[in-house]
Amino acid sequence: MKPVVEIVIPQLAESLVSATIDKWLKQPGDRIEIYEPICELITDKVSAELPSTISGTLVKILVGNGETVPVGTPVCLVEADSAPQGESEAAAPSATEESSQAASSSELGHSMRNRYSPAVQQLAAEHGVDLSGIAGTGLGGRITRKDVLAYVAGKGTRSANAPIAAPGTQSPQQVRSTGLHLSNEPAIPTIETQGSPIPGRGEYFIDVSPVRNTIARNMSQSATEIPQGWMMIEVDVTNLVVLRNKVKDEFMKREGINLTYLAFVLKAVVNAIKDFPMMNSMWAVDKIIVKRDINISLAVGTEESVATPVIKNADHKTIAGLAREIDDLARRGREGKLTLADMTGGTFTVNNTGSFGSIVTKPIINYPQAAIITFESIVKRPVVINDMIAVRSMANLCLSLDHRILDGVICGRFMQRVKDNLESYSLDTQLY
Repeated sequence: MKPVVEIVIPQLAESLVSATIDKWLKQPGDRIEIYEPICELITDKVSAELPSTISGTLVKILVGNGETVPVGTPVCLVEADSAPQGESEAAAPSATEESSQAASSSELGHSMRNRYSPAVQQLAAEHGVDLSGIAGTGLGGRITRKDVLAYVAGKGTRSANAPIAAPGTQSPQQVRSTGLHLSNEPAIPTIETQGSPIPGRGEYFIDVSPVRNTIARNMSQSATEIPQGWMMIEVDVTNLVVLRNKVKDEFMKREGINLTYLAFVLKAVVNAIKDFPMMNSMWAVDKIIVKRDINISLAVGTEESVATPVIKNADHKTIAGLAREIDDLARRGREGKLTLADMTGGTFTVNNTGSFGSIVTKPIINYPQAAIITFESIVKRPVVINDMIAVRSMANLCLSLDHRILDGVICGRFMQRVKDNLESYSLDTQLY
């Protein structure tokens, strides 16, 4: 008799506590090869495919489309081609073996029971919850965020004076990224989707997808928790336009990709961050964390959502290197092939709203970063130069800032440095 094995939601990232089944790629009775994708997952960061860990036949689906489950939850049963190593396909376990297995399960449950993820520890500290009194429903009895939230909703009340620190944490060194209690995830509304407009009414309903729900939660947290300031500066990019027009065809022949203005903008922004490192920081309630690595989050929009993949160590890359990174991330973002690794670690966000013809934008900060800058559309305008009117290629740069960390003086100087960097491009600028 062939063994039946459970396929579970893996720990795709350290901060990942749950995932939503978007759709099943295989159905009961289908043949599955090892590492073959069996379903598509949606997480807080990105969509991903769940590969099978064994070869065999899909027997039963345990979690349906649209359901959200914690990490470690079995999602399906697969009849394996062969028994796992060390097991017999035909022999049933004896009483001694069952006892041994029970003891092993107990030991596993005990070891997992006392292992808490950073998200669980933070949530417990915020609500003053003693984790030792909560029953875990995760893999091996591990406590998940949903277990903590259920405990708080059913029994727990936040301690007003001295919250209880989570086991294993060191309170004096604990770093919090938020001073508000926004850990509860908003429930996805259950709305009957109408295939056509309601008779007699000029409206119809669209279910909120998990991705859209995540975007809504993150944007609401940013707008609610961060006191956001805003400023704009005008930049003369005439020399940049001349430079790009001169080298773009040769660059296309050499690299096979389009040389966009955004690569030059990123280089100008990164060099300015080097001079003003406070722009590359985040709020931690009782301290400010200044990041040494400059990892630029790049806003990539599709018809359904927007993603912010990250260019790691952007300060180590040339203009050509940034252009290659932009093309790769934008292409994979449109194709839905971004990974969790692509989406994590960002320290500052750059958005190119000018590609839509926009000339002024007030962007929302990519939480928990300190600032976001947008590069607007390049337009020809009459400009006064040395008391004479000239037609120049002009563009606006718009910055949203976290006023808990940044003030007008440092942001004004930062914007002026970005402006100077952009206006300093010439025909002698090196791409490599």
